Amino acid sequence: MIGATSTGKSFLACALAQQACRKGYRAYYRRTSRLFDDLRLARADGSYGRLLAKLARTDVLVLDDWGLAPLGDPERRDVLEILEDSYAVRATIVTS
Repeated sequence: MIGATSTGKSFLACALAQQACRKGYRAYYRRTSRLFDDLRLARADGSYGRLLAKLARTDVLVLDDWGLAPLGDPERRDVLEILEDSYAVRATIVTS
């Protein structure tokens, strides 16, 4: 979802995730910058694989505030891994 500031993109994404939870699915919301911080820390402490597995098991992944800053090589690889694991199997909602 894309749109101007304060148009309700995050609200709508969270509403969709909440509805999925009500129907018994698992949802995970994270601002993109914080997700990249979590992945960077997980790489450093050796829990990177576990975090990727957790994200892959999530039925609805909400990535909020995408594109606020340019992505470096590690972030691009992380996004590829996350999206590749969920492609055609799980839902991913990206707001920008």
